[in-house]
Formats: sequence, C-alpha cells, structure tokens
Amino acid sequence: MSAARVHLTAIASAPRPAGSEPERKAREYCAGVLRGIGCDVAEHPFEYSTFPGRWGTPLFGAAVAVLMFVAAREGRGGHGALALAALLIGAAILSACGRWLGRSGVLDLPFARARSTNLVATRGAPMLWLVAHLDSKSQPIPIGVRAIAIIACIIVLGVAMGVSVAQMVVSMPPLVWPALAVAELLAALPVMASVVGARSPGALDDASGVASLLRTVEMLPRETAIGVLLTSAEELGLAGARAWARQAPPSSGINIDGVDDVGSMRLICSGRAPRALQQRLGTSWPAASRLVPGVLMDGVALADAGWEIVNISKGGWRTVSRIHTPSDDLAHLDGSGVEELARSLAMSLTAPVPLTRERLV
Repeated sequence: MSAARVHLTAIASAPRPAGSEPERKAREYCAGVLRGIGCDVAEHPFEYSTFPGRWGTPLFGAAVAVLMFVAAREGRGGHGALALAALLIGAAILSACGRWLGRSGVLDLPFARARSTNLVATRGAPMLWLVAHLDSKSQPIPIGVRAIAIIACIIVLGVAMGVSVAQMVVSMPPLVWPALAVAELLAALPVMASVVGARSPGALDDASGVASLLRTVEMLPRETAIGVLLTSAEELGLAGARAWARQAPPSSGINIDGVDDVGSMRLICSGRAPRALQQRLGTSWPAASRLVPGVLMDGVALADAGWEIVNISKGGWRTVSRIHTPSDDLAHLDGSGVEELARSLAMSLTAPVPLTRERLV
C-alpha cells in the first residue's frame, strides 16, 4: 500500500463533520505524522456560528426567488422603476449580508455556536504555509450543480434589471415578468436544497488534500522551513481559516483542496493574483485561474485577510460530481494523484526560484 493510500485510509474511513469524533481521530493521526517528521504541533481551539455555513446558501436561494417575485409583481403592473428599485436594493442587501456573514458573522453571530479545533504545525521559521481542511460534509446537490445554479440566479437577476430599465421606455409583453419569476425559482431550487448533512466520507474533499500536504512535507528535506495549517469547519463557512486569519499575521500559503487520481492539476485564486507563489512554483505548473462563483475554499478566507494564497486541485468534471456525495469514498480514490501532486509540489518548493518573467492571471 502506498504512503498516500495509508494516509487516506486513516483519514477518510468515516464522515468527519466539524467537531466530531472521527474528525478528532483524523487530527490526532495527522499530528502524529507531523511530529514524526520534525514538526512542532499544537491544537488551536476556536468558537464559531454554524448558521452561515448551514443555512447561508439555502437562504440565499430563497431570498433571490422572493426578490424576483416582488420585482415581477411591480413589473407586471407596469411599474418598471419600482421593479428596478426593488432589484437594486434587494441585491445590495443580499450582497452586504452575505459579505458580513461570510467574513465576520461566521465567527461573531451569538447563536448556533459550536467549538472546533485547527491543527497547526511548524518546522523552523516558516515563510510558506501548506493548508488543507479535515472536516467533511454531504449535500443533496453536487457542488457543480450548486455553482451553476448560483450563477444562473445572478444572471436572471441581471436580465430582470435590464428588462425593468427597458420597461421605463417601452411596454413589455405580459408574460415577460412571470417567465423571469419562474426562471429565477427554477434556478434557486438547487440552491435552496443545498442543506448540510454528514453522509460523505470526504475522501476527495478533503482527505486527499490533507494526504497531499502530509506527503509533501514528508518529501521535503528536514531543514526546509514550513508551516502547516489543517483547518476544521471549512465546510461550515470557512470558520477554521477565518479564526486562524484573525490571530495570525498575513503570510503566503498553498491550500490543497480536492486531489483526484485522474484529471489535470489546477491553480485557483481569489483576491489578488498570487504572482510570487506562481513564480516560485515555476513554469511546470499552469497559470492560476479565478475561482468559480458559488465555490468556497479556505484560500478565500486567507486571501480576504491579506494572505498571498493559491489553491491547488486536481481532477475533472467527474471529480466535481462526487464532491459532497456519499460516493466520495475510498472506493473511488487510490491515492496516485496524491503522490503525483506531492512529488511535484515538493520538487517546486526545493528548487531554486526561477528567474523568469512573472506569470500573470
């Protein structure tokens, strides 16, 4: 059995909801591995609200559907200006609430409180951190369908704004606004159905990222300074990464999230372009692309806090279809992709920094 498979088996033998006993056992296993390769290891407990992570996405879907029905009522009555005002004000409120819930509310809301623990390991004085999350979750809607549905909701809102502007100049056919309301409802249904469960062992998401991180550190020379952050509650609003970002100064990091045996490796970013990290990794890696709306990774929370961060994934569309489902198990993952990514990453981190032109996003 390969070293990657050993790690995967130890971590992904059962679903690991944040704060659960299986997650604690996985964290203890990782702590033992990291101590064995010369790291100083510490647990960092934190408190957070489960509300944004559990209900933020379904409430967004319900809110955009209600908003569109309010606008459609005004638009069908011939009040294009009122429909536009409703859409603009509603979108602004949703954006502000979502931004606050995601960045601050997940830690500050006084209800639905819970506790969990991040695992932090250092070797030397790290200038670079490797990040992955230990917890897992399930949802009835695959992550790819959810992302497409969220994009569709935003597109329909944009079309409705255009229609309301046009209605202030010309009359609209009577079926336009009901059609928009129905389209928004259909797009919002998968979003509203994205409730959190605990039926996925999370082999791909994100035992594979944790195993890749462990294998990378195992392959690095012992004198290589490195930091390791294994977060909890990533699946509940990136709570662990948000908590760590509040107490730790901004740094540079590589977040590994979703490493399949098949498919290509991808670098993904949010926030500012990770130019220095891209240059350090070298030309053998693809240029970083932007994160798809509706998909969250710990790198988002760290980028919001001023980190230079890049997310690494490996796979394809079939990979995405397994995430957050019961089929995200060890029967669909042998660890060859973990070994491939870890070797590539360890080689890049030990090679001299190439003196090449920065690769821009």
